[in-house]
Amino acid sequence: MGYVKAETILPDNLLREIQKYIQGEYVYIPSEHTTRKKWGEKSGTRQRIKNRNEVIRNKHESGYTIYELSEEFFLSIDSIKKIVYSKNRNEKLSL
Repeated sequence: MGYVKAETILPDNLLREIQKYIQGEYVYIPSEHTTRKKWGEKSGTRQRIKNRNEVIRNKHESGYTIYELSEEFFLSIDSIKKIVYSKNRNEKLSL
């Protein structure tokens, strides 16, 4: 996101109207897109975490203990429990 001078892109009448409300300050104008990407979608982090969690679930199914998984993935025991017993897991079983 870069800064753009309003006088270079806005018509004079619109610029004067905006100046009635604010002068000499920065104004953020959000994108018109109504569908925003969720956290991590743009960078791919969301998908990597989803894949990691699936690996954790599969390893737990094959006999790894919660403690072993927490050591391997550098997560707390509570975090591993949340992943293993999460709702997503239950949805997978019902399919």
